Amino acid sequence: MQFLGKTNIDFIGMRKISWTISGILVIIGIVAFFLIVFGKSDLSIDFAGGTEIQGSFANAVDVATVRSTLSGAGFADATIQTVEGSTPNLFNIRVKASSGGSESEVSIAEKLRQALNSGVTGNSFKLDSVQEVGPTVGEELQTQAQIAVIIAMIGILIYIWVRFDFRFSVAATVATFHDVLAVLGFMFVMQRELSLLVVTALLTIAGYTINDKIIVFDRIRENLKLFRKKGDYVEAINGAINQTLSRTIITALTTFIAVVVILVVCGPVVRDFALALAFGIVIGTYSSIFVAAPILVEWEVRSPKRFK
Repeated sequence: MQFLGKTNIDFIGMRKISWTISGILVIIGIVAFFLIVFGKSDLSIDFAGGTEIQGSFANAVDVATVRSTLSGAGFADATIQTVEGSTPNLFNIRVKASSGGSESEVSIAEKLRQALNSGVTGNSFKLDSVQEVGPTVGEELQTQAQIAVIIAMIGILIYIWVRFDFRFSVAATVATFHDVLAVLGFMFVMQRELSLLVVTALLTIAGYTINDKIIVFDRIRENLKLFRKKGDYVEAINGAINQTLSRTIITALTTFIAVVVILVVCGPVVRDFALALAFGIVIGTYSSIFVAAPILVEWEVRSPKRFK
């Protein structure tokens, strides 16, 4: 399907501008990464540790009421969920260790119970369970998240190497790292906390964007067969990008619309996940055109022996 019709845009000619933009995005992402590693960034209870309680109200109550009550009691960053499959008065509440002062985990749980009992008039709250997420567990989850991202990148490198060749695999992996770092930097700038859901979004973005790059690379490979006979390398790359442009935009747009619906309709629990995905789709589409393909061109310019 040709959404844009036939185009003849010189994408490769704009690579210096695009690399300047990408450089800024990557630098922000690297800064965010090191701030996370050294504990200077906003981390969720998954990584920072904290208290998780589950309890029920005597009567049904909505999440907005619970949220405003806890916010007034000094727990503005609490994560509040209704327990799936339960009555609307059963809640799961998570609070980071830094919230509520320096009290012990038990006293934080008690403070939450007291706030809910006094804040929701005429509707008593019963505390059913208290669970602590310690800093050791948080550090272990951070390490596992970093390993998961690295393994995903290595897997992508090997897959593209087997399907195409080494230059294609390096270009795709660099572009995917670019996407992950750009999204990480975006979430940092937006002052969103890093959670396991955000890490899941980063891995999802890596898988999603590599598919788009494979489509472009497949067309590039076909065009390079003609390059060996006639034409020039840059023309072959530009032609491949233009030929797949409609497909790229249609895929990105339909996926983006679905994610925006999640972002707008669903609650705050999955909002960061959807926000990361939405930006990841945009940046992944951008990198397929302005990062991955230009890397191949720059490599050929500096080392053209491969095609002689």
